[in-house]
Amino acid sequence: MKIAVIGIRGLPGVQGGVERHCENIYPRFNADTHFRVYRRRPYINVETQSTFNNISFVDLPSTRIKGFEAVFHTLLCCLHLIFKRVDIVHIHNIGPGMFTPLLRLFGMKVVLTYHSPNYEHDKWGKISKAILRLSETLSLRFANHIIFVNKFQMAKFSAKTQAKSTYMPNGIDKTGCVADHDFVDKVNALKGQYILGVGRLTPEKGFEHLIKAVNLIDEVPQLVIAGGSDHDTTYFDHLQSLNTKGKVIFTGNTSKSHLLQLYSHARMFVLSSVNEGFPLVMLEAMSFDLPMAVSDIPATRLIDLPEHYYATAADHESLANRIKEIYPTAQKVKYDLEQYDWDKIANQIHDIYTSL
Repeated sequence: MKIAVIGIRGLPGVQGGVERHCENIYPRFNADTHFRVYRRRPYINVETQSTFNNISFVDLPSTRIKGFEAVFHTLLCCLHLIFKRVDIVHIHNIGPGMFTPLLRLFGMKVVLTYHSPNYEHDKWGKISKAILRLSETLSLRFANHIIFVNKFQMAKFSAKTQAKSTYMPNGIDKTGCVADHDFVDKVNALKGQYILGVGRLTPEKGFEHLIKAVNLIDEVPQLVIAGGSDHDTTYFDHLQSLNTKGKVIFTGNTSKSHLLQLYSHARMFVLSSVNEGFPLVMLEAMSFDLPMAVSDIPATRLIDLPEHYYATAADHESLANRIKEIYPTAQKVKYDLEQYDWDKIANQIHDIYTSL
């Protein structure tokens, strides 16, 4: 089978939960399935490139203009696909999914992975949100099969949509803690004492609530936030202005090996998001046995956690109370992660491709 992958910035080593999702899945397929991954040139870092036996890359131009980047690049991908056809096109996210009818018109089968309802993110204006809702409608109607990473999101749609849908959560790598700490030392983080937050610096991640919460807790000496900005630095500038006590370390875009160190030597993990599809970083933290405090949103309820881990979303005082309760006596926790297996997920996706 020949599969095209569109709707992502690229892989490997490109920041973003969807990008890491793809990077974990496609290299796991056997040689009988070949992937053509379409990448956005501005995000490709030659230093992080890898060679995969079953993946080839098509790097096309792209802008970094918010609201236009994904649409422009996906249109170029679709035009290329009309002339360089494949068996199935796998689209990630509902924004790029607006081109599903065009691909179907030219006889291609389409699988859509619905990661999150992007129109719920505060960064989008009214017009952008309306376009995203239209894209969602077109995606769900014309896709041959839909994969939802959030079962609560899947349940919102009609029986007709659910009949051609599959719930498939994200997975985790079974890496375990690492002894290396050169990057931790480089950013001057205190091993075993810092709180860790991971994610792109965008408003839906709610890092301002986490910084405000940590400022209220004298016992917490450091907060490390691993992630960089996508476009402009307005949100990052706002976060820096909140760091009035000098506790926060911003690492910027962080490689996989450096992120493993940060997880390995953290005291606890905090997810402060106000909106998520499926929190991959939360699973990663669980794979390192980290105690945690998380926003009480539908996405975090997909995973069975102790009730005292949950804090009211977008409420820094509630989050501070959870951290105060957990941080002083924080110890490693063993979680049941059996169902979050990338190999099983890749097999499920292979079965969907075969059925089409």
